Amino acid sequence: MRRACKRLSSKQRLSSNHRRCFAGVNLDLFFALDIFALRPLYILSTILMGGYAAIFTLLAQLRSSYGFTEFEIGIITAAAFIAGFFAQISLSRLADLGRGSLLMRLGMVLSILGAGWMCIADSLAAWIFARVLLGFGAGAVRPAMRRLAFVLNPTKAGEMLGRLAAWEMVGFLMGPIIASVLFEIGGLALPFYCLTGVLMMIFPFVLTVHIPGSDSPLRNPMRVLLKRPEMQSCLALGVAFYLAVGAFDAIWALFISDLGASQLYIGVTMSLFTLPMIFVAPYAGRYAARQNLLLLLMKTLGVATVMIISYAFIKSIWWICLPLIIHAVFDAVSMPASQLAVGRASGEEALAAGQGLFGATGLVVAATASLGGGYLYQTAGGLAVWLTIAFAMLLFLAVAYWRGRDLVWSHRPDSDLS
Repeated sequence: MRRACKRLSSKQRLSSNHRRCFAGVNLDLFFALDIFALRPLYILSTILMGGYAAIFTLLAQLRSSYGFTEFEIGIITAAAFIAGFFAQISLSRLADLGRGSLLMRLGMVLSILGAGWMCIADSLAAWIFARVLLGFGAGAVRPAMRRLAFVLNPTKAGEMLGRLAAWEMVGFLMGPIIASVLFEIGGLALPFYCLTGVLMMIFPFVLTVHIPGSDSPLRNPMRVLLKRPEMQSCLALGVAFYLAVGAFDAIWALFISDLGASQLYIGVTMSLFTLPMIFVAPYAGRYAARQNLLLLLMKTLGVATVMIISYAFIKSIWWICLPLIIHAVFDAVSMPASQLAVGRASGEEALAAGQGLFGATGLVVAATASLGGGYLYQTAGGLAVWLTIAFAMLLFLAVAYWRGRDLVWSHRPDSDLS
């Protein structure tokens, strides 16, 4: 055991304030025993994303139970996105200032209150308020968790970010399924009682988490980061990625249904898109950590763009699964790679602020692409949507390369983040 810990300490040059991120836990021992120190946070990430996504499968029940219009349902859905945006923009920098633990606790409290409020909500205002609480809470927790993934063990940041992304996809996939089953068993309130319960169960662990701040945090991190060419490049890459996410979420079910797919087959295709991300992302994060991140993302997002173009011309619901799976695999690489690139652009002094800025940008872009994609599909059809999204992606990939082509993009944890 001593030899294992000695080998570990010689490889991982962690600063003294990063040695213990969990109260009473020796992290060197965790790594020497090859135990994932972030495992409870992976579970938290799954629960938050599952609760976030569960509402989508219950929207029809909300409409029938409370008589909400489609527009009111849209407001309830959008409320969480808007709240998450403001949380990440306004609060993420607190984690860099050494208040990451407080930020996670605040986020958890708000998430628990939001989930609990949905158990008793019976009006439009109550549902909007509950979704705002849940969205704001999740938006506060995520940048803090990603800062911890970087500083806990900088040499494994890519793998940890990949695992966080993978577990989020588990939540996104399983949340709606579990919510549907619980609804059949106990009605509309039961899924939210269960969500509240599991959040309360994991809350005691969150109380033990310590997230080290930076020794020299930026005073105005958002303004400083936006002026950096490398961050501008990362944001352009993020726009390209989330344009596809927003359009896909908005029209995929409609698009493939119009090609003749059944409801069951639509669910199968959504699973086909999600499953590669669950299994590929952890290994992709480890791989990305050894690559030139700009060139890697140009390749993965370039392939994704080609796959999106192919959707416009494939008329078979069976053959379209081939580009769908390829798209999913390359997106599974893009997710942790983009977060690593943001960490590289932010530097140790603004890790959480950079992740918050990137996440907030993604929310706005995805929401805009969803609204625009839905309208364009209604008025001009799938061909127009896929080609428009592909053209926009190529445009922002060009911007990303222009702003980042002269910079060093290798992920170097020893020099950048420790």
